[in-house]
Amino acid sequence: MSVNEKQPEARIHGRGACGLHCIKMKDITVRDGDTVMLEHVNLHIHCGGLTVIIGRNGAGKSTLIKAILGEIPHEGSIEFTDLKNRKAVNLRIGYVPQNLNLEKNTPASVYDLFASYISNIPVFLVHPKKLKEKIRRHLALFAAQDLMERQVCDLSGGELQRVLLSIACTPIPNLLLLDEPVSGIDKNGMELFYHNIDELKKHYDLAIILVSHDLEFVERYADEVILLDKTVIRAGKPQEVLNSPEFARAFTSGRRAWGEL
Repeated sequence: MSVNEKQPEARIHGRGACGLHCIKMKDITVRDGDTVMLEHVNLHIHCGGLTVIIGRNGAGKSTLIKAILGEIPHEGSIEFTDLKNRKAVNLRIGYVPQNLNLEKNTPASVYDLFASYISNIPVFLVHPKKLKEKIRRHLALFAAQDLMERQVCDLSGGELQRVLLSIACTPIPNLLLLDEPVSGIDKNGMELFYHNIDELKKHYDLAIILVSHDLEFVERYADEVILLDKTVIRAGKPQEVLNSPEFARAFTSGRRAWGEL
């Protein structure tokens, strides 16, 4: 299917805590000069589910995330609608990047990092008791409360991602974007991370979009999968997409090519 053809809207219906909000992306197109990086991406995502975006290298996955975040110019629109009141509302986005660049021996603690995101009080002056308790509560949502006094540079990959997830969910966003958040994390860390995501979508009114190349966890945890190749070429339940001819064509030898993503 040509990426120059306008694609149908992929409807992603969550199964979790809500159903009262939806996010519509209409004709999202990104160009870099004469190069088309994304074209006519149409998604309709309801809150309460985990949508995983997959695709080969260069398919536009990170470009789509950047467009949603407003980090790069794009054509098209993104709307967040309150279905109960039938009106558009402001979209609050949380974001967990693939990695966080930190200097070795950086003295900042988890508390310092967290407080700098949610408070205007200089962290080197005072640690208000209410602020510490708030941070501890939010870290506890992701089994990270015991990390509060640790130096950020001493955290393992899995520990750091749980901290970043806690920050991204303070306050709970309408849309949580996760750009390959478990890259380089061991299997136990991945299990805990995906368990936290599973609990999050069950109990809070939000949509989650995850970029991933880990087939095992996509099959186990995704509610819906989007196969991207500069536009949406297949969307549906994990098995529907992963066993589709579009998936086989995108990765040449199907699942054996997954490890090369």
